[in-house]
Amino acid sequence: MKLLDLFCCAGGAGMGYHRAGFEVVGVDINPQPHYPFEFVQGDALDYLAGNWDKFDAIHASPPCQRFSSMQHIHKNKSEHPDLLIPTIKFLEKINKPYVVENVVGAPLRIDLLLCGTMFGLPIAKHRIFTSNVPMPLLTRVCKHEDLYDPYHGGEMARGEREKLSVAIGVDWFMTRPEVREAIPPDYTNYIGNIIMDYLEASDEAS
Repeated sequence: MKLLDLFCCAGGAGMGYHRAGFEVVGVDINPQPHYPFEFVQGDALDYLAGNWDKFDAIHASPPCQRFSSMQHIHKNKSEHPDLLIPTIKFLEKINKPYVVENVVGAPLRIDLLLCGTMFGLPIAKHRIFTSNVPMPLLTRVCKHEDLYDPYHGGEMARGEREKLSVAIGVDWFMTRPEVREAIPPDYTNYIGNIIMDYLEASDEAS
């Protein structure tokens, strides 16, 4: 099964799908030298329009800066393009299983909300997901105790890249900015298994 990983950055989401059994191809407008799978540099939506039929499933993580809490505080969200809505509109037109991820507060139907603590990770990193594949109504619960906080100064900020990589489950090299933005692979491993089961059941039914 092949999965297209749009707006892939350094591969946090892609690694989770790989661990779930997918062959992953990533696309991003920027060079991603630390992406661990096949990578195409280019406009994600242009690539999607010309290649969606080559894949069994599609994941998209459009840039979240426009919808993050910091942009609401600083009132400068207009400086960041909205790629979320155009991505969803295109995905809704094609007959492919898809997952779209973004930050809490994004204008996204919430089919699933995941937190690092649901997977035993010592970090409260909430992300929301929408999909045309049925997602579980009940998931694990958050447990915000004894968490690693990489975002403030002092002793905890020293060696942040290495400590945060461990906290979110990244076992390949990412730079400090990359690891701060990465989706924990456990999230998409969990989702990827759901998508894989759905695809296999669809094949059996046909």
